[in-house]
Amino acid sequence: MGNNSYPMVWDLDVFYPGGSKSPEFAAELIGMEQDLAVAAAKLEDDSLSSYERVKQTVGLVQSVLLRLRQSESFAACLLAQNMKDTPANGLNDRVKTIFAKYFGVMTRFDNELRQIADADWTKLLQSQEASVVAFTLAERREQAKEKLSPELEELAGDLAVDGYHGWGELYNLIVSNAKFTDTGKDGEQRVLSAGQMFNKLSDGDRSVRQAAFREWEREWGEHAELCADALNRIAGFRLKLYEKRGWDSALKEPLQINRMSEATLQAMWTAIEEGKPLLVRYLERKAQLLGIEKLDWHDIGAPLGASSGTTSYDEAASLIVKQFAKFNPDFASFTEMAFKEGWIEAEDRAGKRPGGFCIPFSKDRQTRIFMTYSGTKDNVSTLAHELGHAYHQYVLDDLPAFCQEYAMNVAETASTFAELIVSDAAVQAAADPEEKLSLLDLKIQSTVAFFMNIHTRFLFETRFYEKRRQGKVTVEELNELMETAQREAHHGALGQAHPLFWASKLHFYLTDVPFYNFPYTFGYLFSAGIYAKAQQEGPAFAERYVELLRDTGRMTVEDLALKHLGVKLDEPEFWRDAVALTHKDIELFLSLTESEQG
Repeated sequence: MGNNSYPMVWDLDVFYPGGSKSPEFAAELIGMEQDLAVAAAKLEDDSLSSYERVKQTVGLVQSVLLRLRQSESFAACLLAQNMKDTPANGLNDRVKTIFAKYFGVMTRFDNELRQIADADWTKLLQSQEASVVAFTLAERREQAKEKLSPELEELAGDLAVDGYHGWGELYNLIVSNAKFTDTGKDGEQRVLSAGQMFNKLSDGDRSVRQAAFREWEREWGEHAELCADALNRIAGFRLKLYEKRGWDSALKEPLQINRMSEATLQAMWTAIEEGKPLLVRYLERKAQLLGIEKLDWHDIGAPLGASSGTTSYDEAASLIVKQFAKFNPDFASFTEMAFKEGWIEAEDRAGKRPGGFCIPFSKDRQTRIFMTYSGTKDNVSTLAHELGHAYHQYVLDDLPAFCQEYAMNVAETASTFAELIVSDAAVQAAADPEEKLSLLDLKIQSTVAFFMNIHTRFLFETRFYEKRRQGKVTVEELNELMETAQREAHHGALGQAHPLFWASKLHFYLTDVPFYNFPYTFGYLFSAGIYAKAQQEGPAFAERYVELLRDTGRMTVEDLALKHLGVKLDEPEFWRDAVALTHKDIELFLSLTESEQG
């Protein structure tokens, strides 16, 4: 392979040629608005019964949903590849407005579901249109009974566009204006974006990390007042809506979205807390290896030893394809296609937003992956992770739109599973002890992230909501809540904390999903459990794995785990076993570094 024979810039023109000025995209938006008007008219047609209204619109609203998801993805991709694409901002607003219209139509649709007589309901679920999406319809029917009247829910949705969601958009604006100064090894000062600066926080040189962290905290400190205001408004809006619906817990909505019970969430955190002492030993050992007393926030992700070398994009691609092939040839050929066809935006250039994501273009049965690839081992993991998401979407492509609406906790399962395949293989293949150690360290860093960093976010957000009920929470109070959560989640193993983490972390400002944290940990441990099964059963498991993925949009997680794995998620046993799997890596790490003890 020559130098980057795979494209590093994605192809979006295949969907709508012309970027933010695409006439095809403009037509797509108009088409959805027209179809929503048709659906709305049918749902208000007095000559039809509730049964007839639902039966006649269930196909149409799903057709709109596929196009809406695709339009949302297109606008997000335009903004991610160039944060200064002003017309794309306008399109993003249009998509949000159409989403609000869709939300309004679905509120009426759900109200019809609520009003259908039981005999008609049974008949509906036997009809061709509804039987394939029976789970979603039943779920929506139950949830509608717990909400406000359709008029009020629709009004809340309309007001949310410029209110609730507007605060999330304001945060994106703050991030795009954040400027970080980096003094290079040559003494030259450069201005970096948040994404570029974030990569510096895991540099192999501790003095670089320390300087980057000081600059990171300084710049977020400059924006803290605005970030705090946005965060307070987002939470305030949520709490007020919950109060009007008669919901008393801030966890009710995220648990409902993730189709999981509070018992399952508690069972998971219980098993994690029990397993943390071994993780603390790892953090203490890593601090010794780095020659420091305690790890600061920016040291946790620091690379160890020889693995600070870079991997070219093409090398990463062939490595990933090769490892996926051992588990499932279909997964490998799908991945090869994604690399070849320009499904991935990986180029390292200024003006891109930070982070990585995978996003569906459901109407065209494709996905797109976004990241900034600079050749680090972490980049290779991110690439594998996002390809896992892409494959999950790929196996759902032929299902009805409602059945593709899987929750974030199971969404993180396929991605983490893919990441595990690649990281495990890399550790096993490493001949050089230093290389093995550094790869093992990278793998354990994921465990620390899911058990401690995510737990930090969960503790912070839970307590922030409690405090927000009493009024606005100040910057100082937010810093204190965050630092307390960090120290608690890391069991006292943390040196310097990152009090402004609440300002620098996008996930706190996402308005489509509250508590964008615990589902990550669920996905990580759930996939660890699945990975163990895959290793026990070998290639035979690949087919069962695909069946499990195909059910993710039409079952609760408890039912999914019982059907495909035969386990109970609301009891700690499954979670304890999954935590124990992660302990093997730590025990290996501790034994490999035993001789380096002073």
